[in-house]
Amino acid sequence: MILIDALHINNGGGKVLLDYLVDKLEKTNLELFYLFDDRIKKTYNVKQSNQAVYMNSSIIKRYNFYIKYKNRFAKILVLGNIPPLVNTNAEVYTYFHNSVYLNVPNDFSFIEGTKYGLKVGIIKWMSPNTNYWLVQSETVKEQFINKFRQSNKVKVLPFFPKLERTQGVKRVKSTFLYVSNATPHKNHHRLIEAFCRAYDKLQRGKLIVTVAEQYSDLLKRLKSIQDEGYPIENIGFVDRLTLARKYQESEYIIFPSLAESFGLGLVEGISMGCKVLGANLPYTFAVCEPSLVFDPTNVIDIEGVIIKAMYSELPQSKTKVYNKIDELISIFKNYE
Repeated sequence: MILIDALHINNGGGKVLLDYLVDKLEKTNLELFYLFDDRIKKTYNVKQSNQAVYMNSSIIKRYNFYIKYKNRFAKILVLGNIPPLVNTNAEVYTYFHNSVYLNVPNDFSFIEGTKYGLKVGIIKWMSPNTNYWLVQSETVKEQFINKFRQSNKVKVLPFFPKLERTQGVKRVKSTFLYVSNATPHKNHHRLIEAFCRAYDKLQRGKLIVTVAEQYSDLLKRLKSIQDEGYPIENIGFVDRLTLARKYQESEYIIFPSLAESFGLGLVEGISMGCKVLGANLPYTFAVCEPSLVFDPTNVIDIEGVIIKAMYSELPQSKTKVYNKIDELISIFKNYE
């Protein structure tokens, strides 16, 4: 039996990838046991031949689970950066998909920085409990090896679902879309300030963001700015069909995140015909050739790129990565 440990996945890009993986796995003949976060209960229809357990995503709950089941599985896939908390008899693959652990941004609060620092310590402590690490790009592989000294155990296996186009959707000029959750390193505040500055000068353009309801402070700021007349639309966390239409309607993907292990929005945007305005950071160039880049820590630089995009004909962006979901699943098809 194979364990899919997704206990710490419940929203954002990680949830999108989990949905896609579960859908693909359920179409195989593999004998599967899923460990899910109870905040996403009733999300999946798992076959009767497979099992699913939902629980609180605490360290203690996860530790107790592994104590109880550590000898039950032939292979384990962990989605959530931290290997099993106990040594098991299984062959373990841990998917590392949060590059903040590789380089915590300087402008994080003391509490946020401390929290991530503690998790880095846990990852190092538990690293002997995994046989292999899976990452989403060559850039993250290099950074991961430098940070955790695991050179012989890292494989690059990106996977991501395809978005379906809708016929007849028209692209709107000077529309900027940022698809991301709103954790601090996603850098929404600088983007919003930069867009408002550009709008003050040009009186044109529209910014679309996907800030979910749990980010109350940012939502309050957005409401205040919208009340002042700035054309910023928040669509929240939406279904894949709605998201695909938003990509098709938008001229640009703008991506100011300070740290990414992959940058799913970049890849999706290019696949839907958008041009990428990206942070001048390694993660951007790992997955694409952007149309234009900016310093994500500099509001004036972001503003300048927004203005330039509205007045210049920029080259199309190009993707550099390909979906390896079949290669990932093949690892587990050969477990017998």
